[in-house]
Amino acid sequence: MHSAVLKPRPANESAAPSRPSFWTRHKTLVNFWLDAALLVLFLLQAWMLTVLAVVFPRGATGWTIWGGTPDDWLAGLFATWCTFALGVLVHIMLHWTWICGTVATRLLGRKATKDDGSQTLIGVGLLILLLHVLAAAVLAARVCLKSPN
Repeated sequence: MHSAVLKPRPANESAAPSRPSFWTRHKTLVNFWLDAALLVLFLLQAWMLTVLAVVFPRGATGWTIWGGTPDDWLAGLFATWCTFALGVLVHIMLHWTWICGTVATRLLGRKATKDDGSQTLIGVGLLILLLHVLAAAVLAARVCLKSPN
């Protein structure tokens, strides 16, 4: 009688093929829809700003367009801008590896290396720095605010 010898299966041959992650399968679609949403938000901001600057007369107290005063339109514009800014932040986060690789290889002339987590730390540090610069600029405007009286 012949006894069969069982050989261990190599690691790359699993019983069931592993399914790629959601991100691997849908990366292009996520980026496409994010970019499409950013375009819509940008155009909406451009339209709202144009309505505020061109359509409403100066000192338009009491004037409305579709029931909205200039202050209402400005509040809507600010909300749209905040949503747009958040979308841009997500867009940059999704492309951060590419950004770091391009800066390292094209601008600094270094060899491409595998991300060891330092790129994430650099990104978080840069975000914190930019938020502090923005906050300082808003604070400077607040300090320089003068009453008409």
